[in-house]
Amino acid sequence: MNPFITDDERTQLLANGQARATAQDFDPLPVVKLFTPDAHATWLLAALDPADGDTAWGLCDLGIGMPELGTIRLSELAAIVGPLNRPVLRDQHFQPTRTLSGYTRLAQLNGSILD
Repeated sequence: MNPFITDDERTQLLANGQARATAQDFDPLPVVKLFTPDAHATWLLAALDPADGDTAWGLCDLGIGMPELGTIRLSELAAIVGPLNRPVLRDQHFQPTRTLSGYTRLAQLNGSILD
């Protein structure tokens, strides 16, 4: 269990992971926004691989101006800390306003995830 994803979010991420495996044009709303409060990294996660329950897919922004769609393991996120030793946190107020492709287009234009 990861401290930054609720049970409901995990359920939705797994359902999206199943849908992603079967639909080529899958473009969901992100389910959860994670960030490092002291390192400018952000992840908008939309799906979780049901086969391993650990590999998440979404928009990854490491704070270096090159956000991109990709995968990351939740177990790796749980081990990340920023320069001030602050862990990855869940944005409890995040409400998606566009699909993942919409966030990706804007992030690539601006060099970072804006909201």
